[in-house]
Amino acid sequence: MAKMSLKWWQWETLLVTMGGYALYYVIRKNLSIAMPLLGEIGVSKVQLGAFLTAGGIVYGVGRFLNGIVADRNSARKVMATGLFICSAVNMLFGLSDYIVLGAAASPVAEGAAAATALVWTMGVVWIVNQYFQGMGVGPCIKTLPKWFSPEELSTKQSIWNLSHSLGAGSVFALCGWLLIPAFHAWRLCFIVPAAIAAAGGVAVLALFKDSPEELGFASPAASAKADAPERSADAAADDYKSYVARHVFRNPKVWIIAIADFFVYTVRFAALDWGIVLLMDTKGLSLASATTLCFVFEIVGGNLGMVVAGWATDRFFGSRAHRTSVFCMAGAAASIAAFWAVPPDAPLVMKLLPFMTIGFFIYGPQALLGVATTQQATPRAAGVAGGFVGIFSYASTILSGIGFGFVAQQWGWNAAYATILAAALVGGGVLLLMWRADASAQQ
Repeated sequence: MAKMSLKWWQWETLLVTMGGYALYYVIRKNLSIAMPLLGEIGVSKVQLGAFLTAGGIVYGVGRFLNGIVADRNSARKVMATGLFICSAVNMLFGLSDYIVLGAAASPVAEGAAAATALVWTMGVVWIVNQYFQGMGVGPCIKTLPKWFSPEELSTKQSIWNLSHSLGAGSVFALCGWLLIPAFHAWRLCFIVPAAIAAAGGVAVLALFKDSPEELGFASPAASAKADAPERSADAAADDYKSYVARHVFRNPKVWIIAIADFFVYTVRFAALDWGIVLLMDTKGLSLASATTLCFVFEIVGGNLGMVVAGWATDRFFGSRAHRTSVFCMAGAAASIAAFWAVPPDAPLVMKLLPFMTIGFFIYGPQALLGVATTQQATPRAAGVAGGFVGIFSYASTILSGIGFGFVAQQWGWNAAYATILAAALVGGGVLLLMWRADASAQQ
């Protein structure tokens, strides 16, 4: 009975952390759906790109700093607090034009000064949101190893990783299918998700359990810790520092993965953050149809791509995740080129299929390069290596955010498509540099 009860709580914890993190995505990716309507009130593509770039960089910093906060405090309280703060900030973003201009004013009608004030207000509020978004992932990374043994942790973490696509897909469905078509009000894309996420924060406080010991169970990871050899703290610290320096910062394979991940995330964020605008402006889709394609990109293409790429890595490539990623980037490049060539008057299915396959191929390396990082840095240095690669991942918003918006505004959407295609090709080319690398580094 005790084992059955522990198993139940393990799954409960996994589902609660998945749901909580998915809600962070609901109040982070809602900007992507609202972007076409923000253009109607005078926010330019370059300014929207600046939101994405600054937000991405601040998110990377917030993820690191709030990870430290999560390590030193209750994971349950940190995750719930982040949801409450981000919900309040999203509410402010949704009411920002009223706050700055008043109920009856329009930034276009009021002139350049009013529009500038509104853009600055929106930008600052969104950056604040992105910083506190960093309170989402740390509690999950801290908690799952307490609930699952090392032998099953990778499988459970791969299941947890589905929360990214589930959260993004949910907000596409909520805003793009229900709110905007019914009300044509961009504000609801922030106000309604904020209310849902706040309710989710209450659920997290009620359901989240920090550790098995909190419920009177022994930790499944306890035996593994007990088997670890005793060492002095100073010796362990010195040895770890030199180990990390050798396997991460002086490891050329980790640098290759980090640089490649920059381009992987460039493609992913360009499609995810600009997808609605891109589909409406270049393929002649309505907001509802564009939302459908983005939903399929995430839920079908992305999730299926991660599963197939993981299976192919073990089945055909001897667990060499970097080799699978090369083929995935080639597939992503081909899919981008195919989607670019589809004319605006083509049937919807001809637009849906290549756009879905972009998600299928780009989510493979998005998941696998994390595995490759652990393989090449070794599990002992995986945490530091993951953080190092993550800096490059979110620095990609410089290109996928303001860079993409500037290219689209100055030279048109064809130039923007060429930018995404080039990113996919360069990312695959960088990974070829480590083609001969083994599945894992020498321990």
